[in-house]
Amino acid sequence: MGLRIQNNIAALNTHRQMTISDMNLSKSLERLSSGYRINRAADDAAGLSVSMKFRAQIRSLYQASRNASEGNSLLQVAEGGADQISGILSRMKELATQAASANTTSADRTNINSEVTTLKEEIDRIAKSTKYGTTALIDGTFGTTNVTTYGALGGAFDVNSVDASGATANTTYTVAITTTATDKLMTISLGGTTQAITVANGDIADGESKTLSFSSLGISVVVNSEYDQDANVTANGTMATGDLGESTFQVGSGDDVNDRIAFSLGDMTATGLTINSIDVDSQSGAQAALTLVDAAISTLATRRSEIGVTQNRFGFTIANIATSVENITAAESVIRDADLAFETIAFTKNQILLQAGTAMLAQANLAPQSILGVLG
Repeated sequence: MGLRIQNNIAALNTHRQMTISDMNLSKSLERLSSGYRINRAADDAAGLSVSMKFRAQIRSLYQASRNASEGNSLLQVAEGGADQISGILSRMKELATQAASANTTSADRTNINSEVTTLKEEIDRIAKSTKYGTTALIDGTFGTTNVTTYGALGGAFDVNSVDASGATANTTYTVAITTTATDKLMTISLGGTTQAITVANGDIADGESKTLSFSSLGISVVVNSEYDQDANVTANGTMATGDLGESTFQVGSGDDVNDRIAFSLGDMTATGLTINSIDVDSQSGAQAALTLVDAAISTLATRRSEIGVTQNRFGFTIANIATSVENITAAESVIRDADLAFETIAFTKNQILLQAGTAMLAQANLAPQSILGVLG
């Protein structure tokens, strides 16, 4: 065999194998200590990409579940107010029945009518004070509005969209846009409330957009890069809102109609229940009141039924989200989590290989010394 001193090939080979074993041992230690099979993109680039999408979806679904729970809580508050109004209507039915009878005197009807009037006021008070946070629920204002006409916010001023979901329904707002040498000013007013927002020239980069939030009026206007570049423009006009629509709750992770639940809550004030004109001061008025109260009870029952149906829907939605989170988490775990049993086997193997390599490197380093026998 050839004996060489300058290059110990056996030692180099052993060192290379030890380097591989040491690298594999480090990976096993990292996976065992972190619990993850993928700790960096280099471990599995494709797997990491899929895992990141799953993780984002899981977090989004957790928030969607919270949204659904809050929607359910909102409906419970509305149901509580409606239940009290139901009790008041039953009392009004009782009073109207008493006043409609001939054995009830005129003085008694006056007293009964006084109580009926008070009960109508209490219905209005309950309807207007039943709120979720600061949002009134059953006074006929719950829901979102849409813009029916833009007026001064037309395309000439490069407005991408107008969100008036928090604005007052069936209302006309005054809009003014003025341009100076340095900026553009948009002002929106309703009665004594006015809010103005300034956009400096060049503030919006080409191809981008900017949201102007008129928070005190519940209106947001999205303008594009051309908005602050048009010079010497002045406009005065109006913006009209339409009827109240459904409020939307995001209960999914995507921008899709199937990831949302929309519902509305009816007007449960005395006017909304069409009992505001009830008068039992006379026998004929009391008899007419019986029909009106019956209709109000039927209307309220329908609106409470709608609340219950939506609550049940939210309940099924929450259960479905929980199942989806569980299954997606399991799928993500298969991709990213480490199989500790397998990694323990790999760790033990690499540990033994590294120990064996160390021993063999010592032997390889001693091999060139055999040439001393030849030289002697």
